[in-house]
Amino acid sequence: MARSVNAKIIIIGCGISGISAAHKLVKAGFNDVRILEATSRSGGRIKTGRLGDKIVEIGANWIHGPCEENPVFRLARQYQLLDPEALTPENQAMDIGGHPPWTPNFFGSSGGKLNAEDIYPAQQMFLELLNESSEFQGQKGEPWSCVGDFIRSEVQQRAEEQWKDIDANSRSLRLCVISNMLKVECCVNGAHSMDEVSLGAFGLYKTLPGNDCTFPGGYEGLIKNLMSDLPSGLVTYNRPVRCVHWNNTEERGNPVMVECDDGERIAADHVICTVPLGYLKKHHSTLFHPPLPLHKLCSVQRLGFGTNNKIFVEFDAPWWDADCEVICLVWEDEDAMVDEVPDVQRSWIKKLFGFTVLKPTERYGHILCGWIAGHESEYMETLSEQEVTQAVTQLVRRFTGNPTVTPKRVFRSQWFHDPWTCGSYTHPGKGCSEQDLDNMMEPLPSKGSQSQPLQVLFAGEATHPCYFSTVHGAVLTGWREADRLISHYSSVRPSELRKSKL
Repeated sequence: MARSVNAKIIIIGCGISGISAAHKLVKAGFNDVRILEATSRSGGRIKTGRLGDKIVEIGANWIHGPCEENPVFRLARQYQLLDPEALTPENQAMDIGGHPPWTPNFFGSSGGKLNAEDIYPAQQMFLELLNESSEFQGQKGEPWSCVGDFIRSEVQQRAEEQWKDIDANSRSLRLCVISNMLKVECCVNGAHSMDEVSLGAFGLYKTLPGNDCTFPGGYEGLIKNLMSDLPSGLVTYNRPVRCVHWNNTEERGNPVMVECDDGERIAADHVICTVPLGYLKKHHSTLFHPPLPLHKLCSVQRLGFGTNNKIFVEFDAPWWDADCEVICLVWEDEDAMVDEVPDVQRSWIKKLFGFTVLKPTERYGHILCGWIAGHESEYMETLSEQEVTQAVTQLVRRFTGNPTVTPKRVFRSQWFHDPWTCGSYTHPGKGCSEQDLDNMMEPLPSKGSQSQPLQVLFAGEATHPCYFSTVHGAVLTGWREADRLISHYSSVRPSELRKSKL
């Protein structure tokens, strides 16, 4: 678009989807674009912090599927933010299907390392069932409503046939491993339990080829680079939006009015709303006037949005193997294939499936990242750092059988209590279908309305039909909504545009 466009565009939220939308619009000649950000920083759920002098990710951790098709990979490469290893054709061609080929160490709750051979059959069975869970998408009549029920019933049946010749203890241990893997999956999906994840819609999520990689200098490096490409002053920080008034027929020219918490009212032609689904679930009734159409509201409610938190733990010396990349903690009393703890306040720590090891050691020293999802994770956020440290110390001592192991430092994320996110990321909730993701990205007013089109547009990871929960999903949706406006103005009357001064 060689001409400049006067349309007034407000973007709510300066996370990566809002930034991506702004980028594309500015580049296409839109000269009145503004981002309103509730907090004092850019990046949203991309948030890099420090543990001592080491860089750690409080939010987004990986580029999932770093290949040519992934916009985050292309941007990170362009800005030279990746390790050489991540750029190799081998790394880009590796198809891990969403499960990185990490070298595991298993520890049991009776103290000490477990034999990988005893555990491998349970792992294999679980991963097979996870793949099968993805195959119900688009079919009619899945056998169960949720992934949890499907996996439990199938493991029970298959164990009877395939594990009939092993002793009761080994069989029990394998079922405890299934519980551990269900907890892993809760973290992957950002769900309290796999009983809250739709079996019929589980296959909507698609993976990209490439072995997941990280940003050596922190994910926020990507945000800094993207921000530096935007005109200065485009973002207003500490400016929460109270309400988006759309379909204003009485205000000449501008169909939308954005009312901020501080009382400021900003007229606009288009608003791109990029707030997290967790925020939308909690505040939709006050955030939009008139309210969201019923079909859109029902989709906001049906989609799942849970919590996944990290607990970083630093040690003076490792208690895991040198080649270990992930530590799994198997509770030997969990042969009922559970992913929820019975008493959250007393045993929340049982929900922590284990730790990923921050590599390379030369860069990080001996830091583990613990992962915990769900209500147990939300309860953990309410505890003091001292209480969390105490629980983690007890846990590690129990599983290693070494009563002297002591963490040097502990630091945790608190995404549920972040008032602007209210959790971590999206999963297809029970009763959810492809239609719900389509409804999420539908602009207001709905099709067939006589009002001015594209008044409120929606972007963010929760609005991507197959890459929800990811950074690349967020980027693509920001671009999608920018493109929607760009093509709208490419087809409108030239009188609504103005020749560029350039």
